[in-house]
Amino acid sequence: MLTEFKIPEVGENISSGTAVKINVTVGQAVKKDQSLMELETDKATIEVPSTVSGVIKEILIKEGTRVKVGQVIMKIDDGAAAAPVKPVAAPIQQSTAPASKAAAPTVAPAQAAKGASMIIEFKIPDVGENIRSGNAVKINVTVGQAVKKDQALLELETDKATIEVPSSVTGIIKEILIKEGTKVNVGQVVMKIETGATVPAAPAFVPKTTAAPAPTVTAAASQPAALVVQTPIIVTKEVAAAPSVRRLARELGINVGQVAGTGPGGRISKEDVKAHAKRLITAGPVSAAVATPPLPDFAKYGEVERKPMNNIRKKTAEHLANAWSSIPHVTQFDKADSTQLENLRKKHSTPEKKLSITPFLMKIIAAALKEFPQFNASVDMASGEIILKKFYNVGIAVDTPNGLVVPVIRDVEKKAALDLSQELNTLAEKARDKKLTIEDMRGGTFTISNLGGIGGTNFTPIVNWPEVAILGVARAQIEPKFDKASGQFTPVFMLPLSLSYDHRLIDGADGARFLRWICEAIEKPTLFSELG
Repeated sequence: MLTEFKIPEVGENISSGTAVKINVTVGQAVKKDQSLMELETDKATIEVPSTVSGVIKEILIKEGTRVKVGQVIMKIDDGAAAAPVKPVAAPIQQSTAPASKAAAPTVAPAQAAKGASMIIEFKIPDVGENIRSGNAVKINVTVGQAVKKDQALLELETDKATIEVPSSVTGIIKEILIKEGTKVNVGQVVMKIETGATVPAAPAFVPKTTAAPAPTVTAAASQPAALVVQTPIIVTKEVAAAPSVRRLARELGINVGQVAGTGPGGRISKEDVKAHAKRLITAGPVSAAVATPPLPDFAKYGEVERKPMNNIRKKTAEHLANAWSSIPHVTQFDKADSTQLENLRKKHSTPEKKLSITPFLMKIIAAALKEFPQFNASVDMASGEIILKKFYNVGIAVDTPNGLVVPVIRDVEKKAALDLSQELNTLAEKARDKKLTIEDMRGGTFTISNLGGIGGTNFTPIVNWPEVAILGVARAQIEPKFDKASGQFTPVFMLPLSLSYDHRLIDGADGARFLRWICEAIEKPTLFSELG
């Protein structure tokens, strides 16, 4: 009997998916529960198993085709394959008993006779919740090598760990389909292993799945039964993009529905998301990507005055809007006992020349960047690379009557604190006199924004793109600190610090360690002062 195989219902509110891989060919004998294709939905890529044993007579779709639930995609002659698969196949029954939990790895039999060898398609197993892909950093076997069940075939590097992927069978490696360094997806065939028919082929990992109802056979008046399998999957908005692509878009703050896909049927790839992000960045202000609604007529409510933005204010607005929209910000807060630093500052200050704490902070920052190089970096999403800088140029945010500017002091680690103070005063004066050049504000790797001279307890500074972190400094306050040795409270200067950083590159734990390192260095400033 010729069975029309249809795309089954795979979850609530899921009406379609993409046939990313077809695992069979016309004329191939298949068994019940053997994977016919891989269907990619919004949340997961799942294998669609055959509901009968038979021979593939016709394949009606191609890889990359968008298919709908209930669409006929193959025709299977279940009578022609009944004899060869009799030892392992069970007849189809109309029953409501639960189906088996998971299918075995896809098997392409070399021969159907008892005792003959079989070719197992070894796929990347489900290695953890929400892990859909990884890098094959090391392949431990070669073609022709005999392997045992549970022997490590390769090392897979995921977002959280590097794990060994064991073989699910004992046999001989017949083909290796990937190279070291290749990015692979869960469910992707990476090797073919020849194993004897008597060798068990149980998978090392059992995919996490919910037992589904048995296939329901629906008979039509003039055509064979249509078989429907139900597997619950939860998804969101229907967009032709893989879960990994959606995650990248979320990390970049991009609406994946606004990205133009270049794949089959408008499918969106990671490269499409990166190209979209690059276009938004190079386009300038956020208003180029997001329409700004018109302002109301404020003159209806009272007197108003319109004042044009100067060039510095315009550029500041564009730059900060771009930084805020393209960088996922996190701000870490802490306090440091700056009593010793205050004493050191006062010791070297004169009525004519008042020394601030900023030069000392610059020295500490330069030392911290050496200890934590990911803070002295930039993120290149277009190429998927991290740019680590081997120089330490610190920008200092300067408030001027014309707006905020950030002159940069180069090679901070090579200069003494007093020299940094003199250079900073020179640049600040140039800024107030509108004499800063473009070169004076280029090449920074980290920025400090010190509002202590004005006031405030804490604030959230915006990362100065293309840098990945910025330190905000508020006004130090005298606070009581408990001394364990004396059992008494003593007055100390506590300096509030705010560290904002790019969460694409820097994790929360790293941010906390970096800021704590700075706090401890502030409490021992003579180690980094180098007054000269």
